[in-house]
Amino acid sequence: MRIVVFGATGTVGRAIVAELAQRHSVIRVSRTTGDYQADVSDLARVRSVLEAIGPVDAVICATGRVHFAPLTDMTPELFQVGIRDKLMGQVNVVLAGQKLVKDGGSFTLSTGILANEYIREGSSASMVNGALEAFVRAAAIELPRGLRINAVNASVLEEALPAYGPYFRGFEAVPASRVALAYCKSVEGAQTGQIYLVR
Repeated sequence: MRIVVFGATGTVGRAIVAELAQRHSVIRVSRTTGDYQADVSDLARVRSVLEAIGPVDAVICATGRVHFAPLTDMTPELFQVGIRDKLMGQVNVVLAGQKLVKDGGSFTLSTGILANEYIREGSSASMVNGALEAFVRAAAIELPRGLRINAVNASVLEEALPAYGPYFRGFEAVPASRVALAYCKSVEGAQTGQIYLVR
């Protein structure tokens, strides 16, 4: 298969590429490096990159920023960080790719444990992750030509504990290599409308 990975140079993205590249042709996309560069919040740029890459069998999006802060400090502008980048960025990948992915191909998006469990200063992440999961379930019944869509919802990464550990006291961290397997399940499997939990 030819597989595009947005966010390919991030912690999870690198693990996904390492796993899938053993069996498939993987095209790496990130904001500033990789085979192609794109900010997923820019729909026109995402469309341009996908058109340049040409027909593919699967698209993975393992990128997206949100702002962590106490709810009392959050503003509409700070909520927009997650809405514009993680939520609409991944939706943009589907909007741009739905006509470019081959029949029967797939999309795999990224949510996270904060869709289901809640922490202080995580209201934006919880909102965005929950919205993404609803989008995946709804899009699964509308995508044409046998296209599939799933999402991976992982716990905090072991590799991210130095930066995010204080937010996730008591959570069991998972290695990026194990998270990558859930993306493989989505790409190489047959399911659609699923949220794969990695705990």
